[in-house]
Amino acid sequence: MPSRARTEQDFLGEWEVPAGAYWGVHTARALENFPISGTPVSTHRELVAALGAVKQAAVRANQELGLIDHRRAEAIDQACQDVRDGLLDDQFVVDVVQGGAGTSTNMNANEVVANRALELLELPAGAYDEIHPLDQVNRSQSTNDVYPTAVRLSLLSALDGLSTAVRRLSQSCHQKAGEFWTVPKVGRTQLQDAVPMTVGQEFAAWGATLAEEEARIQDSRLLLCEINLGATAIGTGITADPAYREAVCRHLRQITGLPLVTATNLIEATSDTGVFVQLSGVLKRTAVKVSKICNDLRLLSSGPQAGFGELRLPARQAGSSIMPGKVNPVIPEMVNQVAFAVVGNDVTVTMAAEAGQLQLNAFEPVIAHVLLQNIGWMTRAFERLETLCLDGIAVNDDGLRTMSARSVGVITALTPYIGYAAAAEIAKTALAGTGEIRQLVLATGAVTEEALDVLLSPERLAGITSSGTGPQDVAAP
Repeated sequence: MPSRARTEQDFLGEWEVPAGAYWGVHTARALENFPISGTPVSTHRELVAALGAVKQAAVRANQELGLIDHRRAEAIDQACQDVRDGLLDDQFVVDVVQGGAGTSTNMNANEVVANRALELLELPAGAYDEIHPLDQVNRSQSTNDVYPTAVRLSLLSALDGLSTAVRRLSQSCHQKAGEFWTVPKVGRTQLQDAVPMTVGQEFAAWGATLAEEEARIQDSRLLLCEINLGATAIGTGITADPAYREAVCRHLRQITGLPLVTATNLIEATSDTGVFVQLSGVLKRTAVKVSKICNDLRLLSSGPQAGFGELRLPARQAGSSIMPGKVNPVIPEMVNQVAFAVVGNDVTVTMAAEAGQLQLNAFEPVIAHVLLQNIGWMTRAFERLETLCLDGIAVNDDGLRTMSARSVGVITALTPYIGYAAAAEIAKTALAGTGEIRQLVLATGAVTEEALDVLLSPERLAGITSSGTGPQDVAAP
């Protein structure tokens, strides 16, 4: 019977490792130490791929500098490519919540790459005299420059999907804006009736605010492109060839296609986590804005008989186990909850960044986990908000037009012609049910019927053109 385990050794002693595992003794110790969240690093595919890219750039730089021979470098390079391609994801088993500033994750990557490279050379797992996880795979590196760089690369990759999701949300809102451009409604402030507008204008405003968020995400991407590879332990570059930092950054640029640059002060870059705080703030801002839009959607679609009833959201599922026919706004509700989690995770990032001491922040693992979780949750939630909710929204056209025609808010447009005091008195009378705005205004004699028709036209009240091309200035009669 073949052995079901192999024995590996580190400076703490021996440990039995499953025979078929690509990981080794360092990973095994981490598995015993950190059974915390039950979420392995492999959950974050972008982070595993980024670790593969960093190790690949490192071995290419080391070979270029004559620090690793061609035979070993070629096998390690291919093993790194396999990691990047997702062939070894199930071997990244350490928990996302771990002590050691990401050391366990880096060790996990080193061992997986080393044992896969040994396999490619038709050598047994654990034959570290041929390819060692630390002497070859981790050559010229430290967890303290590998892990932060990999986290940045993973965030850059994940942000691609989020940026696309936000852009599509914005486009969907603008499409609905065009569809409902001239449908009148009453605008509200503090949940009280304000002045006339259109449904299209409401959607256009949502589209504009979402476009702003996509721009902020792109700003964050630029900050993430500064890396500290070559810093090794604390930024002094100890154990690395002086030419290594330039070479490894160049190779990583070629591998990823990203405009990566080496930080000018590697000691600062190794200890600083400000970019993660910045990104977390952007994610929170975006999540809060989208959540506010979802709040509006829930309010505007409330009812259908005893609520606002202005919008009709697509019916996605039965809304009650007891009330027949009830349909809930489940997609906006789901997005709200994602936003709540993002806001909470922002506190986690803030505290973890603040708690770093001296030349390294030990808490980057939880920062990486919650940021990647935020991006993944937001991306998937926003995609569903677009396809399962926004794209299928309809309006209660007749109800909106009737409500708009009765609205006292139109009196605001007449204050330049009849004065604030007179307008307030007319509004008070109309709200008391003893007259309609039009007749009450004409009774003052301050405005002719022809002029009033112009002043109270829906397009003028909302400041739009009937063709849907945008705001216009209408000369007062």
